[in-house]
Amino acid sequence: MSDKCLVIGEAREGTLRNVTYEAIAAAKKIQPEGEIVGVICSDSEQESQAKEMIYYGADRVVTIKHDNLKAYTSEGYGQAVLAVIQEEEPSAVVMGHTSVGKDLTPKLASKLTSGMVSDVVDIEIDGDKPVFIRPIYSGKAFEKKIITNGLTLVTIRPNNIATLERDESRSGEVSNKDIDITDIRTVIKDVIRKAAEGVDLSEANVIVAGGRGVKSEEGFKPLYELAEVLGGAVGASRGACDAEYCDYSLQIGQTGKVVTPDLYIAVGISGAIQHLAGMSNSKVIVAINKDPEANIFNIADYGIVGDLFEVLPLLIEEVKKIKQ
Repeated sequence: MSDKCLVIGEAREGTLRNVTYEAIAAAKKIQPEGEIVGVICSDSEQESQAKEMIYYGADRVVTIKHDNLKAYTSEGYGQAVLAVIQEEEPSAVVMGHTSVGKDLTPKLASKLTSGMVSDVVDIEIDGDKPVFIRPIYSGKAFEKKIITNGLTLVTIRPNNIATLERDESRSGEVSNKDIDITDIRTVIKDVIRKAAEGVDLSEANVIVAGGRGVKSEEGFKPLYELAEVLGGAVGASRGACDAEYCDYSLQIGQTGKVVTPDLYIAVGISGAIQHLAGMSNSKVIVAINKDPEANIFNIADYGIVGDLFEVLPLLIEEVKKIKQ
């Protein structure tokens, strides 16, 4: 094994997701003196994406262009990344703990019979070994893991490891690798996104989330307005999704997305343990609920006891005044 880390880039609509740059920072923690090699899979030109990875700390980037990489499939991406791993022989492979990362990395680990650590929120160094810190028991505790030998595959939770400073003066080699990707059993004909437009929920720095207390689909409108003025995204509890107030793509919790924004505003959310599992590690939590005994207040940094339909318009107005 070499002192080299591969970072698998993940793009959405032609732009690399921020978690890709966080993965580069994580790779630097794993191999402070090693080489960081970016990997980009696509069916189109990736020069601008490769440059961005270099600006954020990658030493060089390998691109793989193939018609079977138009949309993510585990077979297509798996063949592409596996070929790069076999050629580069890195000590670690890092990518985001996203829907793609959660699907791809276990399959690679299985094929390579390698160790894997998922949902990492921090990395320490003990001697010459990286120590991976990840939450367990729905975020109530943290465990530390060390892979003692061989290749290590790691997924990192978005919004936890700070990116390195972007530096446009950085330069590095960008090379294309030809791989014949065959035996694709899954073909993506079309992708229909139900997620809300705007900020990606899993990477948002500010999230305004609604629960059953929002009462209706119409009741979510003030949440969207507050999220817009704060430059954030809208989320929801499972209760709100089950009641069909919003789409399940907004669900935050144990069976939904796990988020760690700088600011989480819980609106009309009681604070069931399943929901807390998805957001309790947010840096600042603000709860708005008319029930002073609601469980959400036990973890909130700031609490507002009141009718959300009275509180939100006032809050929106104050934020707009500050931004003027």
